[in-house]
Amino acid sequence: MDSLLLDQQIWEETEYVCSCTNLEKEPVRVLITGQIGYAIVPMIARGAVLGPDQPVILHMLDSEPAAEALKGVKMELIDAAFPLLKGVVATTDVVEAFKDVNIAVMIGGFPRNEGMERKDVMSKNVSIYKAQASALEKHAASDCKVLVVANPANTNALILKEFAPSIPEKNITCLTRLDHNRALGQISERLNVHVGDVKNVIIWGNHSSTQYPDVNHAIVTTGSGEKPVKELVADDHWLETEFITTVQQRGETILKARKLSSALCAASSACDHIRDWILGTPEGTWVSMGVYSDGSYGIQPGLFYSFPVTCENGEWSIVHGLKIDEFSSAKMDATENELIEEKSLVHACLK
Repeated sequence: MDSLLLDQQIWEETEYVCSCTNLEKEPVRVLITGQIGYAIVPMIARGAVLGPDQPVILHMLDSEPAAEALKGVKMELIDAAFPLLKGVVATTDVVEAFKDVNIAVMIGGFPRNEGMERKDVMSKNVSIYKAQASALEKHAASDCKVLVVANPANTNALILKEFAPSIPEKNITCLTRLDHNRALGQISERLNVHVGDVKNVIIWGNHSSTQYPDVNHAIVTTGSGEKPVKELVADDHWLETEFITTVQQRGETILKARKLSSALCAASSACDHIRDWILGTPEGTWVSMGVYSDGSYGIQPGLFYSFPVTCENGEWSIVHGLKIDEFSSAKMDATENELIEEKSLVHACLK
């Protein structure tokens, strides 16, 4: 081949490769259900979740009475002129909402009102999540990743798994990152250190008042290197009593103070959960996620239980080999038993 023609061909091929690498990524479709979605959508649209170069199309689903408010949220998103936001679907139609979504954040659910029994709440949510599981199954992308936020989050995730069998079990998770972040915050306050210097707390079990916030493996980065939290706190009584109950009851405490639920930190934690799941956890750091139990740490398989996990290439893995003392084992069993009870309630509701 003539050297001039060869040079021309190489130039054209190089130009083509360069143009391909500059192509904008395909938008990711992210579904948000429920009204505290108002707090989370700007974080996703701004790139704080999927990265500063990942375009998104937001799908928002709410109930018919909230249709006008939903229109208002869509107007605000348009007015904010987010460069990464390539489209907004605001709807009360389940089929339209779930169409081709890649990530679903399930915030909508039936709340427990005063005087309601757990079984009443469970029955309402079984109905809601059974319908939404059907929509996921039929209309979402086959590799859709799901985060359940609405309470009872662990058991709502279980309902989704039961009625959306084509969604891989590893693609359904529930939010305990909120509790994880609360535990980090309490330790940072106690030690008067920056929260970013605390890592590897664990939330075991249910996103409820039986959850077990565990700092036995947590560490703090100090000027003289990494130190165990237990060594720096030097107060096992506080760690085994007040610290645990503060994290367990934090949502209720905020509700009493604000007369509103803790939407801001819940939205932020949901973003943290998705970001780490998709983009990966930092080396040497784990986070807490409610995932489908495989029997690790003796937890009954088939429950959605919060474990310490690391994430890489869009996949989570349970951290194995952590030493569990007698105190921790009892706490882990207690929250497991509550999840077993909730699972039985679900089956009773279905029957």
